[in-house]
Amino acid sequence: MTTQTATLTRISTVAIPVSDQDATKRLFEELGFETRFDGDVNVDFRWIGMAPPGGGTTLSVIAATDALPTGIDTGIRFITPNARAAHARLVDLGLRVGDLLDWPTAPLMFEFWDLDGNTMYVAEPE
Repeated sequence: MTTQTATLTRISTVAIPVSDQDATKRLFEELGFETRFDGDVNVDFRWIGMAPPGGGTTLSVIAATDALPTGIDTGIRFITPNARAAHARLVDLGLRVGDLLDWPTAPLMFEFWDLDGNTMYVAEPE
């Protein structure tokens, strides 16, 4: 029997489809993300790679298509040291933001929707 090592070792990037890449780029810059790449990777296919402060998994802001529509539940979970402050900041930016969920068995968390109605989540570390 052969022992194999893991072939999948980390998550590089997650992509969200948006209708206005520039507006979404500005939004995430307001939230502290840094633009690592912004350019055409193919004809009429612009890729914007953004990273949270300190690096880690990057967020790719891509143009929506019929195959990649907006208004989806992205499943993306962001981590923040202060969910109450992050909640207030997103409200101040004019985004739709869900209630703070303060359950005794889970970290403080909430959901929000970006400019295109894509659902994302924010939580304090476990």
